[in-house]
Amino acid sequence: MMNVLSTLITPEKGGKQPVYIQIANQLMSLIKDGTLQSGYRLLSTRQLAAILKVHRRTVVQAYDELLAQGWLESQTGNGTFVAKHLPEIRPLPLPVKETSDKDPLKKAGFQFDRPPHLDKPILKAGWRLHLDDGFPDPRLAPLDDLSRAYRSQLLHGNAYTRLGYGETSGTSWLRQELSAHLNETRGLKTSPANILIVRGVINGMYLTVTSLVKPGDYVAIDSPGWFGAAMNVTQAGARVCEVPVDEHGMVVDALEEICEKQPIRMVYVTSHHQYPTAVALRPDRRIKLLKLAEQYGFVIFEDDYDYDFHYLSKPLLPLFGADRAGMVLYCGSFTKTISPAFRIGYLVGPEDVIAQLASLRRIIDRQGDTMLENAIAELLQTGVIQRHLRKSVRVYKQRRDLFCELLKSELQDHVRFEVPDGGMAVWTSFDPAIDIPKLAERAAQKDLYFSNGKVAGYPPPFRNYIRLGFASSDPGELEESVTILKNLL
Repeated sequence: MMNVLSTLITPEKGGKQPVYIQIANQLMSLIKDGTLQSGYRLLSTRQLAAILKVHRRTVVQAYDELLAQGWLESQTGNGTFVAKHLPEIRPLPLPVKETSDKDPLKKAGFQFDRPPHLDKPILKAGWRLHLDDGFPDPRLAPLDDLSRAYRSQLLHGNAYTRLGYGETSGTSWLRQELSAHLNETRGLKTSPANILIVRGVINGMYLTVTSLVKPGDYVAIDSPGWFGAAMNVTQAGARVCEVPVDEHGMVVDALEEICEKQPIRMVYVTSHHQYPTAVALRPDRRIKLLKLAEQYGFVIFEDDYDYDFHYLSKPLLPLFGADRAGMVLYCGSFTKTISPAFRIGYLVGPEDVIAQLASLRRIIDRQGDTMLENAIAELLQTGVIQRHLRKSVRVYKQRRDLFCELLKSELQDHVRFEVPDGGMAVWTSFDPAIDIPKLAERAAQKDLYFSNGKVAGYPPPFRNYIRLGFASSDPGELEESVTILKNLL
């Protein structure tokens, strides 16, 4: 055994780990794999030190470490032994073909489901040019003001209160400022108790579906629509009902026909700028949708992801403001206002539902980023965000006009589109003969990103449609992007 140990225990002197830790870890491995069985008497510290050519004190430290962890036990006057309470381990050689892919850091030893609805690529920034899904330009964001406000939150005030646990529903300051902001800009009549701070619309959707929808329920979603909503519904074990969309938004008459055939628990709708088409839900359809909700008892989840960016006239007010029966939950975020990196959103609804969702949020994400929430509250209170929005709307309108003119003049033989009244992207139809995934791949080689359409999963009539975002690119970048597309086509 002395000869065996001299080959099995090989501490590296001068390594990153102390030698006694290396010895202890290697002895532990020999015990785990069954080489040293329970009750085995170890060499004395003097003998092992001589074999390993280390100081005896080093071996003493290694033994002490394993004694403390329970791997060894000492019998006064008799020596040190592998602990007897350990189960007997008999090493079994594995077949060679099975050992090649048994890396526990790469592959779990247990089975688990891999639902196909979660198998969606995640978009990450990485291209110099981008005609994205409709994201803001972070170069316009009030980052200096936000930085100062965040620093102020970190350094000033009672540290225990400021840096400790807070309210699950979000900081009271942000909910108060948001309530005032939403009431002023969207004609709502909320109080802070009507608001839950979330980490973006998709977080609000997850909380809502998880809490209010049961397995087997039917949830109606516009088609084409946002794949994130469908993913959440499927994850909850509910069934998706697709409602067609035309030039006036969701076809509410078609929704009514569905309601007559089967019970609908929830309707997901992007009423202001329908995703992905960017059209607004017509007023008469809004009224009918609210009446259907009251008649059939379904929840309306109103996703208003870019309300503030409307260019033609005053935007239509949210369904939530016209709801007299408490059937609507209204959700928005600062993702489009500032940048996707700042995960601050809001879910607005009746007080009892908001309290319920806050309770659920507690076991998923104890609370949000208190520092960031209060920094945003300060920017709302001082009017920084309001001024930023007014500036951004002017800039994005100019970019929309330029981009649409470029599409019309440079790509008129290949694309069709309608100039959107609002939003940050143009719903674009490419010639059916064009292979969108291949075109996107070739564009990426030119450092230009746009969606290949696969993630969105639009139904067959819209397979050659994609959203081309214009807001995140300046005029020069838009011109260069369209030139690359023109040359590729």
